[in-house]
Amino acid sequence: MLAWRDRTSHILDVPVTRTQITNGFRGTIDSYQSHDLMFLDSHTDPLLQARSVAKISTDNMRDYVFHVVVDGSVETVTGLYPQRKAMQSVPGILALDMNQPMRMARPAARVLAFFLPRAMVESVLPAAESIHGRVAEYTSPLARMIPAQLATLCRTLPTMSPTEAHRALRTCAYLIVAAFGKQTGLSGNVRAAARAAMFDSSRRYIEANLHEAELSPESVLIASQLPRPTLYRLFEHEGGLATYIRNRRLREAADELLRFPNKAVVQIAYGLGFKSQADFNHAFRRAYDMSPRDFRAQAL
Repeated sequence: MLAWRDRTSHILDVPVTRTQITNGFRGTIDSYQSHDLMFLDSHTDPLLQARSVAKISTDNMRDYVFHVVVDGSVETVTGLYPQRKAMQSVPGILALDMNQPMRMARPAARVLAFFLPRAMVESVLPAAESIHGRVAEYTSPLARMIPAQLATLCRTLPTMSPTEAHRALRTCAYLIVAAFGKQTGLSGNVRAAARAAMFDSSRRYIEANLHEAELSPESVLIASQLPRPTLYRLFEHEGGLATYIRNRRLREAADELLRFPNKAVVQIAYGLGFKSQADFNHAFRRAYDMSPRDFRAQAL
């Protein structure tokens, strides 16, 4: 417990009880930092942590933090007078302004936390200080995208390249901020942020499933959990969702023709969901003004 306090004391007050010292304490933190974004995945035994006015006045931590309780429940008291009490016993995301006091009682729990710079949050939400202590539940189509995004992030973040990790973290961050804007009725750039987050989420699903025969506009619709008109509008500037999927597969096919010079053209075509070599050849010739074999021969 003393080690945990040392690990977090630069931003939090962590009272230590005699019982915790006697009985021991288990806690882990997986921490990821990309530029000005930080993401934590922590498991702990019960503990109390707070951010007092004294702590705020002696450090320079001014980020917004968004807490997602995966297991367990958390009670948080924020503000001075009047105080606001938030209980995360159901799925939801708690927003905290590290420039304001708070007190959090955690039982044994797993908690994910996004630390986002003030400028980023306040560029989307005017009067962002008002979300301190509020919980956004997964009730809107926008918010319902968040659990799947977080599950994918936790699973893939350790193996991502720095560029991929930064893009994935920003997507999740903007999605969460936009969900708060939607729930609280704040305006600002919420619409633009939400649109960017939804488009990037759908795009990454397509990228991850280019080689799946079942990839289609319908499968993207099911995975995104967005209304059909909303999803289709996101891809209007790409010529439509079906056209975007087809073009991404053709681009991937061109890359594979060069990366795997001994791989049969028909194998590449079937591997990217084309129903026949003739269909693939026709689409490829229309996109690149030459057949796949000529493309490979000219490039090599």
